[in-house]
Amino acid sequence: MTGRLGEGFHVSADSDRFGAALFYLNGRFDCKVSAKDTDGGLCIYDTFRTSRGGPPLHIHHDQDEWFFVREGQFVFQVGGDTFQLKPGDSVFGPRKVPHAFVNLTETGTLMIAYQPAGTIEQFFLDGSLFAAPPTPIELQALYHKHRLEIVGPPLRVDHR
Repeated sequence: MTGRLGEGFHVSADSDRFGAALFYLNGRFDCKVSAKDTDGGLCIYDTFRTSRGGPPLHIHHDQDEWFFVREGQFVFQVGGDTFQLKPGDSVFGPRKVPHAFVNLTETGTLMIAYQPAGTIEQFFLDGSLFAAPPTPIELQALYHKHRLEIVGPPLRVDHR
């Protein structure tokens, strides 16, 4: 990182910090606060889920992750605990603890914070470059490159 920018900034609703939203798996990712803004200390995405589903059960080796549901219904697994979230609810996923979520509705919106930011922005950029849904081997390589690890399948959509 080159350091903090040293000034405040504004990001409009439905906009990305740098005007370049990413599309990865089942949604659009708008960066609201970049690692570049915080000397690597924090990254925040507003994510718009365009279909049911979610990521595989995985671990962030170096980052804590916080989720805030803005729209939709989600089920989260964090370690051995399962949480059902609705708009206004949040859940914390500590680093090194397996976690996953599933969007139960056709659309949903999650605000997600990563602390420290690590290479999460590059992870989403790399993931957005797949021309088709990645194979399990491609997905595992992507996760490994950014110090994440897939440890199980995605949660089921019919999870209730």
